[in-house]
Amino acid sequence: MSLGEIVQLGVFALLAASVIGASLGVVLLNNIVYSAFLLGGVFVSISGLYVLLNADFVAAAQVLIYVGAVNVLILFAIMLVNKQEDFSVLPNLWLKRATTGLVCLGLFALLGTMVFATPWSFPTEALPTDQSVMLIGQHFFSDFLLPFEVASVFLLMAMVGAIILARREYIPEETVPDTLPSADLKLPERPRELIGSGSGQSKAETN
Repeated sequence: MSLGEIVQLGVFALLAASVIGASLGVVLLNNIVYSAFLLGGVFVSISGLYVLLNADFVAAAQVLIYVGAVNVLILFAIMLVNKQEDFSVLPNLWLKRATTGLVCLGLFALLGTMVFATPWSFPTEALPTDQSVMLIGQHFFSDFLLPFEVASVFLLMAMVGAIILARREYIPEETVPDTLPSADLKLPERPRELIGSGSGQSKAETN
């Protein structure tokens, strides 16, 4: 094994560990803001994997679209939704966690089966970069046109949902305290009539 292959394998292991660790942080952390930031780390790590596959255009699109648009949209939605609600334990939480674990194990088994059943043979001659970008554009506007448009509709729905959730339905009224401050904390005030009469009497006395 040459030095380049060793470095490539080490970088791949580092990026794979980063993807797995950040994904576990997204799922397991209770703070949703930290989960959103770790989701950005997942996207950046995946773009690094694309760079290892010599797919520079897909790596740049991953950073620009998912990190620069989708993740920022998620963070804005989280920051704008000002829901002041205490954390409460859900009933039958163990059943929900067990169901989630079974679903995750099923997805892992399905993806593992697809990985082992897929022939990973690749041509020895790499395609030029311009030709690969052209092929991506052709597939986007021919074979994958419907999924591409559906994804854009989903993003629009997410933006509208964030705006609706962030909109303030009512303005809370200012709470007036029932108990007024005691008279001991206030300076005594003289009525204006007394002040005027007192000033007139003082003038008369001086005269």
